[in-house]
Amino acid sequence: MSPPSLIQASAPSSHSAPIALSYELFPPRNEAAALSLWNTIRELETTNPDYVSVTYGASGSNRDTAVELLNRLLTETSLLPLAHLTCVGNTADELAEIISELLDHGVRGILALRGDMPKDAPAEPRAGSLAYAQDLIELVRRVEQRRSALLCAGKVAIGVAAYPAQHPESPSIEHDIEVLLAKQRSGADFAITQVFFHADQYKDLVNRARRAGVSIPIIPGVMPLTSLRRVQRLGDLTGVEPSAKLLDALGRAEDAADSRRIGVEATVGLARAALDAGAPGIHLYTFNEHAAALDVLDKLQLLRPGRPQLASRAVPERLVRA
Repeated sequence: MSPPSLIQASAPSSHSAPIALSYELFPPRNEAAALSLWNTIRELETTNPDYVSVTYGASGSNRDTAVELLNRLLTETSLLPLAHLTCVGNTADELAEIISELLDHGVRGILALRGDMPKDAPAEPRAGSLAYAQDLIELVRRVEQRRSALLCAGKVAIGVAAYPAQHPESPSIEHDIEVLLAKQRSGADFAITQVFFHADQYKDLVNRARRAGVSIPIIPGVMPLTSLRRVQRLGDLTGVEPSAKLLDALGRAEDAADSRRIGVEATVGLARAALDAGAPGIHLYTFNEHAAALDVLDKLQLLRPGRPQLASRAVPERLVRA
């Protein structure tokens, strides 16, 4: 399908930065999934995103495929990758090796996450293992410091997770903000939120964070809410109750096209509410599917800055606005 008609323009003359645009992808599990993913990548590339994040399996279960995807993004596309990295199940030495490998490949953005605890995790953690995302941030900075001379043309940007609703394992939303502030103090540069379902949740998170002293950008993560089953599953995983109105509408959808229309409309509403609250960007969880993501962007009509393009990677004429 054709990409959305995103507006191309020079950066505005005001001091405000243009809205950032990014996507999340995950490494393919088989050859068929890889073919589908690369079709999605080529479609998303035409929208000129600022970066794309690549997920990392629990305890590095898909490390090889993740690194391969990151490398191909760097060498075969114009996209800048943000590599997810989790610390659960890995020692500091193992993680330092992985961080060095990512930097060697040219990765300059890392999303530092604790990761989900495996169901079969031993009662006692491995000796030397890291327990929290804050520890991982500090490790990335130590590895970066050792490589300062190699990184003169681009230091490492570190992102972290933020939670519009209370983290399932957290004692309170106040504790979530304290953790986010600690991540900032350890060297985090920005945060991306987990999925949220209610328009006021992003604004409330930012207000709480700013009052506590968090100053890093907090980017809303939104997912095209086009699948009833996926919305219900995410609600279970995050511990956040999806909108009853949305669940009812998706449940009454006549077919896949109707479900997609309902979900895109709901997602656009969440994204616009976040932008109205001052969000510096939009991060789209794509589930390696481009169609609904492009529908969302088409309706948002984000103002994208014009950028110099290599002749082989020129933006298609249909995306350019005079």
